[in-house]
Amino acid sequence: MVFSSHIFIFYFLPLVLGVYYLMHWRGVNIHWMNLFISVTSYVFYGWFEPWFVILMFGSTVVDYAAGRIITAPGATIRRRNIALGVSMTSNLALLGFFKYYMFFMGGLNHLLGLLGAGPHYYSILAITLPVGISFYTFQSMSYTIDVWRGDAPPVRDLRTFTCFVALFPQLVAGPIIRYNTVANQLERRHHTLLRFVSGIVLFSLGMGQKILLANSAGQIADSVFAADSPGMLLSWWGILAYTMQIFFDFNGYSNMAVGLGRMLGFEFIRNFNAPYRSRSITDFWKRWHMSLTTWFTDYLYISIGGNRVKSKLRLYFNLFLVMFISGLWHGANLTFVAWGMFHAFFLISERLLDKKPFYEPLPLPIKILLTNLIVMFAWVLFRSPDLGHALEFWKSMVGAREAMAAAPLLGSLVFEPYLVFCLICAVVLTQLPWQAHDFAAKITWPRLLVATVVLVLSLVTMFTQAFNPFLYFQF
Repeated sequence: MVFSSHIFIFYFLPLVLGVYYLMHWRGVNIHWMNLFISVTSYVFYGWFEPWFVILMFGSTVVDYAAGRIITAPGATIRRRNIALGVSMTSNLALLGFFKYYMFFMGGLNHLLGLLGAGPHYYSILAITLPVGISFYTFQSMSYTIDVWRGDAPPVRDLRTFTCFVALFPQLVAGPIIRYNTVANQLERRHHTLLRFVSGIVLFSLGMGQKILLANSAGQIADSVFAADSPGMLLSWWGILAYTMQIFFDFNGYSNMAVGLGRMLGFEFIRNFNAPYRSRSITDFWKRWHMSLTTWFTDYLYISIGGNRVKSKLRLYFNLFLVMFISGLWHGANLTFVAWGMFHAFFLISERLLDKKPFYEPLPLPIKILLTNLIVMFAWVLFRSPDLGHALEFWKSMVGAREAMAAAPLLGSLVFEPYLVFCLICAVVLTQLPWQAHDFAAKITWPRLLVATVVLVLSLVTMFTQAFNPFLYFQF
């Protein structure tokens, strides 16, 4: 089930909110309310494939048990370390098998083929990737690491921990929630009309970002990237569209998640902060998918030495490794790895210049423009099905390939007035100093009116729009 569907908006969400607040008004114990959220979250998640629920519950039980062992009275260091190791191994094994098995086995077969062992030395199982597995395994694993470090209180009630892992607002697309940021909220939550309305406003704006902007931009991007040789102008139009699509799809979904959390009394962290107003790639990664950046910083970068290492070469290696793994986290394809390494190159080059880009002396608008051009070139890797396609697309962007004969026909499709209008609106909105998260921070009648109009337009468009992709299947 996805947020941008009539089943969720008109059936699932009203029913969940109705029962949840009925329990709250009747004074039901918070742990039973957490259990209700857990059950509804499993229904939400199992809507894709019911057996996916078994994997998530198994991961939940393992990490819950590991946390209890780590915090048990008299637990030895060795026992604590074993419990942490079991938690990390089980989560990484689960993620590795379902997300990377086919990728690595395909690579192994290719390598063996080059060595003369035949193109299909090993048969490869066809594995269905559970939606959102990268999000909930990282989230669940962070609990045991924080408890082991002493940074989070241990959870005593399985209902509470199940609720933390399975929370349907952010289950399949983030933001990645750390247990220590919501531990108190899982035990006691404040439900106010103002917070509930703020949640509705943020959800409505996120819905508009997804339905009105991301889906429209996605139609352009898909058409251009499917073309053999779109030409220079169409290539830039297509990658601009994808740049808008991935931001408003991901940020829109995150805003809907934070909004839904507020309706249930939770406050989740902000996941995006105007990333296309960044003045450098270092700045970009402080603003883009901040929950993932923070996760990798705290659990990987700092653990391998971070900035504390004495050797600059080791520091650059740490940055490279984090971005390499970040790319691989996004998908089992060499294009994602190359995307991570592309960003690593610029992060390292900026570190060489004291965290400043080579264009630092230029005026701020030019710095923002150049940063976005670098990001757009990297998005080609992220969007392309393989490295060969990305290379050919880059050639089209710099005018090194002739446009195909059907380019005028393609142009008439992707320059359709409504799509052009939506894409221009998307570009303008990315450059505003305040974003949807800021807009919903203070509720006024004019802002309520804007949110209502956006929601109505989104719902009307949703029923007439055949194009409504779900980008998070690959995650």
